[in-house]
Amino acid sequence: MNSVFRQKVLFLTLDRKKVMRKSFLFTVSVLISINSYSNPADSLEIALKNATGVLKVKTFNELFRVYINSDPVKAIGFTREGLTLAADIHDLKGMAACYNNLGISYRNQGALDKGLEYYLVSLHIYDSLKNIEGIATTKNNIGTIYSLKKDYGQAMKYFEESYEQFSKMDDKEKVIGSLNNLGNLHSDLQLYEQALKYYSKAWQLSEQIHKINSDPLNNIGNLYFRQGNYKRAVDYYTRSLDFAKKENDQTLVLNIFANLGEVYGKGNQTIKAQYYFDSAMTLCKDLHAYVYEPQILKNMASNFAKQGKMQEAYNLMVRYDKAKEKIYGEESSRKIAQMEIALDLQEKEKQVEELKKDSTIQSLELRNTRMVITLIVMAGIVALALFNLFWHRKRN
Repeated sequence: MNSVFRQKVLFLTLDRKKVMRKSFLFTVSVLISINSYSNPADSLEIALKNATGVLKVKTFNELFRVYINSDPVKAIGFTREGLTLAADIHDLKGMAACYNNLGISYRNQGALDKGLEYYLVSLHIYDSLKNIEGIATTKNNIGTIYSLKKDYGQAMKYFEESYEQFSKMDDKEKVIGSLNNLGNLHSDLQLYEQALKYYSKAWQLSEQIHKINSDPLNNIGNLYFRQGNYKRAVDYYTRSLDFAKKENDQTLVLNIFANLGEVYGKGNQTIKAQYYFDSAMTLCKDLHAYVYEPQILKNMASNFAKQGKMQEAYNLMVRYDKAKEKIYGEESSRKIAQMEIALDLQEKEKQVEELKKDSTIQSLELRNTRMVITLIVMAGIVALALFNLFWHRKRN
């Protein structure tokens, strides 16, 4: 089964209620009606022509979200334009969203260290803005990097923190993404029963809000595959594939093709398996989604070996070793370790600042208490002096 689970990366989308309060009348009317158009990308590109300032940055980032799973090159172009504009107008929130999107792009390409670098820049900006939604979104995405690197302790930390925050915000769409990622993590840890609970909850919630998210179905298929129930695995893969095609989520289609190739390979249906592997590899190149490449190459090699095509199998294993080293090798791990140290220092600095604030508050409270006590004592002395003066005058 494809070890690269379909992990859910999260985006910051347009807040249409805030947009409506802006004075960009034509653009706003187009953005609000996006859901009524058959093609949201067309609506957004129309809106982009008339948008200015902060709204234009938001539209660039929304276009990234629309295109990332179908035309990643175009998606990256939009978010880079958004970043340039955001920097020019000093739109910090827009810059943070752009950096988050760039992190997603590099992660999909298999440049995990570069993806983490952009996520950390995004997190730093959101921290400075105290933007809770942005912090939670970026932490979820950082968790996907650690999950791919099999650093499950760090991944769990970030996934749980983001899930807790999204639950408090009652952001159901992002709760679904967090549940999916927690399910992946527990599956990697071979806690299949708990993983199934997370996936089932994610799927039920997507049905409840009438916004189908087919990732959990694909991952439930992965669970059945791991347990040797290939028929049920194919059933779930097929259901997920139907939804992914309707949504034009080509990255998910790629992932499901790779999974179907592996399950048919296990069933010794090598011709059918090769069809799905070839389809997955084509999409992998078209989408620049090289994070999936090592596992596809390895499974293709195994499938050729079953057919007795040992030279082809050997050549694919050579390619597999190179692809794996590029994504998961020592150089990538070293860079991520360096950034992890920087992140830990950043967290400690925040804790120190919080302690300083607490210390300052306690100091002010203590000083205020002393002042109150002093005033009370002084008032008592004055009252006693007045009483004595009044008493002496009365006696005289």
